[in-house]
Amino acid sequence: MSNLDWANLAFEYIRTDYRFIAHYKNGAWSAGNLVENNQLVLHEASPALHYAQQCFEGLKAYRCKDGSINLFRPEENAKRLQKSCQRLLMPPVPEELFVQACTQVVKANEKWVAPHGFGATLYVRPLVLGVGAGLGLQPAKEYLFVVFCAPVGPYFREGVRPANFIVSEFDRAAPNGTGAAKVGGNYAGSLLPAKLAKEQGFSDCVYLDPATHTKIEEVGAANFFAISKKSGAFVTPYSPSILPSITRMSLVHLAKEYLGLEVVEGDVFIDSLHEYSEAGVCGTAAVIVPVGGIFYKDKLHVFYSQEQAGPTTQKLYDTLVGMQFGDLDAPQGWVLKVS
Repeated sequence: MSNLDWANLAFEYIRTDYRFIAHYKNGAWSAGNLVENNQLVLHEASPALHYAQQCFEGLKAYRCKDGSINLFRPEENAKRLQKSCQRLLMPPVPEELFVQACTQVVKANEKWVAPHGFGATLYVRPLVLGVGAGLGLQPAKEYLFVVFCAPVGPYFREGVRPANFIVSEFDRAAPNGTGAAKVGGNYAGSLLPAKLAKEQGFSDCVYLDPATHTKIEEVGAANFFAISKKSGAFVTPYSPSILPSITRMSLVHLAKEYLGLEVVEGDVFIDSLHEYSEAGVCGTAAVIVPVGGIFYKDKLHVFYSQEQAGPTTQKLYDTLVGMQFGDLDAPQGWVLKVS
């Protein structure tokens, strides 16, 4: 096992030993293989570089108490990558190839998976790039499917402690645009709003719906949820321009089937923050971060607490993380044993 300070890892790139590369050419994906070189050589006219014809995914490998390693719902990441590929006219990566590639990368880099109990994980990053000479605005004729990994700590340094966010005047995505696809252009556009939020002392910003600017859609690169004061329901936004998070999908199931909560997927109006006792953001990188407060119209609306997670948010976090690390039994098919 690698000699890292597992308890103090940041969410940043650390080179590991192997990555997986497959090539799409003449209408088919190659079988792919593991390589040690972490440098990609791309043609200068690759559509990925000029026209952002690229998409990616993110998932994690978790070390269990018995030393085994879990991947959490990788087939859902495979399906989402396929949808992103289809949106950008790229050949979808077959689910079997996706899961096989992720499994091979984790096994080959097993020494980089943190010991159980430190909260650190092995972040796995699959991506698809349109490559080859293509100066005109058209889909590439060749593609690369790459999977690499890095040991990481929490995305938000606050961990499970509440974080504050500010409503942004910028839009994350356009109506009927690429908001529901995990494409790089969506994230490049978020760099400036995030920078401005952090300069004002916030962890990141809240994006409202691009059509009316009245409803919460996403928070930074994460999905949003809240707990209703009146009914205790688990409420989360639904919109065609929101990236559907695998973590959010899992929390919807856990809220309903494990915590017995009503689940409401629909509009969450920014002017109705007072209706919620708790709030949080969720995603593969973020896991679950409680929202301490949202700054909107010159006022910080505080939810449960600025110091600790609310009881429902904490239960959801403990249940989800317990399943990911193998401490709790997960629903059938949610966990893939890698080793």
